[in-house]
Amino acid sequence: MLISSCSAQKGSNAKFFDVTTYGAVANGKDDNSKQFLRAWGDACQWNGNSVMIIPKGIYQLNPVEFIGPCKGSVVVRIVGDLKASTDISVQYWISFKDVDWLFVEGGGTVDGQGAAVWSKDNCVHNGRVCHPLPISMGFNFVKNSKIANLNMINSKSVHLKVFGSQQVVISGVQITAPENSPNTDGISIAESQDIKVQDCNIACGDDCVSMLNGNQNVDIFNVACGPGHGISVGSLGQSVGNVKSVGVTGLHVKNCTFRGTENGLRIKTWAPSVPGLVRDFLYEDIHMENADNPIMIDQHYCPSHNCNNQAQSSIQIKNVSFVNIWGQSSTPVAVNIQCSSKVPCSEFKLQNINLAYNGRQGIAKSECLNVHGQSFGQEQPPGCF
Repeated sequence: MLISSCSAQKGSNAKFFDVTTYGAVANGKDDNSKQFLRAWGDACQWNGNSVMIIPKGIYQLNPVEFIGPCKGSVVVRIVGDLKASTDISVQYWISFKDVDWLFVEGGGTVDGQGAAVWSKDNCVHNGRVCHPLPISMGFNFVKNSKIANLNMINSKSVHLKVFGSQQVVISGVQITAPENSPNTDGISIAESQDIKVQDCNIACGDDCVSMLNGNQNVDIFNVACGPGHGISVGSLGQSVGNVKSVGVTGLHVKNCTFRGTENGLRIKTWAPSVPGLVRDFLYEDIHMENADNPIMIDQHYCPSHNCNNQAQSSIQIKNVSFVNIWGQSSTPVAVNIQCSSKVPCSEFKLQNINLAYNGRQGIAKSECLNVHGQSFGQEQPPGCF
């Protein structure tokens, strides 16, 4: 419904706003942020459907924030290539805020120029508060919107983040960054509902798709991940800021492939943690090609390895199903479900799991702790509950 509505908004009566008519220069050197913002301002205030066009060429761009609300639907058609500055003082390089009926598309390339600043990343996994590098493209408090057919490369940190948004489709996006690039998540989603990620190819240095706190009803279909750290929920529950509880409800991951990833399907919570509930997840028809930890629930998440081993998470995980998961695990423990003794995992289901260990010796195995559920159909490795 959302996609058809998007198409209806982009009718032949749209008015076009070409950034080059505002003085933008595609020489790959001069900053075009003021020209882009003027074009956006006119497009946003047009009382009807508008199209902001970025033609072929290379456009150097300092950090910009495109702010609504707008008077009509706005298409941002990126045909050319956008090249980021090396400014690391901001949270976002490009951001859209408070916009309804926004469509970002066009087949162009969004180049975060991350290689120039990755050495300045100080967000090592030691549990401390750090200053992260800028996100390439953010969508904050947008509704009824679509991001389609973009090429995103070498972000300084996260490539594309959706926050506080509703009814957003991300489709046909190609994301590429080196495997060893720090914290370069592909797509990050937080505090949002009714989000769809489909038909995307993601290769990065962190999670291909990361689901953070406050999400409801997220569908991830036909996504190819690798290299990267898989599709992750969390980490959740770290006691920082004003967060008093956490929750993620309704995740459906289907027809996805993981190639040489550090993890596959992962849920991670801190211990100790603030209280919370993670529920109603379905992972189905997933192919693992030499993936580490194909199925992993980690309720003792501690990247710095100096946490209290006796601490327990207060986040309950319930009603999670893994159906028709097959391929090869590059680690001997292909199914690893480690839950909290304080609030054990419940209503888990493993159905038709066929994961072989791609090692020299031994076979794949499963390990479970503090989890209640059932196993059905093929069981390779054998179920552990």
